[in-house]
Amino acid sequence: MKIATDRERCIGAGQCVLNAPDVFDQDDEGTVVVLDDHPSPVEEPAVRAAEHACPARVISLVS
Repeated sequence: MKIATDRERCIGAGQCVLNAPDVFDQDDEGTVVVLDDHPSPVEEPAVRAAEHACPARVISLVS
């Protein structure tokens, strides 16, 4: 799994960080930052939860 984000559309809701704090963070403006764009299989449920929780739908997962 690979993570892609659209930082231009990010609204800084922080749901990604709440769901997968080992994979996502936010910069000083609150925009999503991917800490690990190829997370381990153990992180997959949290990453999928973050993808679904994002109100701006800026997270996409590629197999």
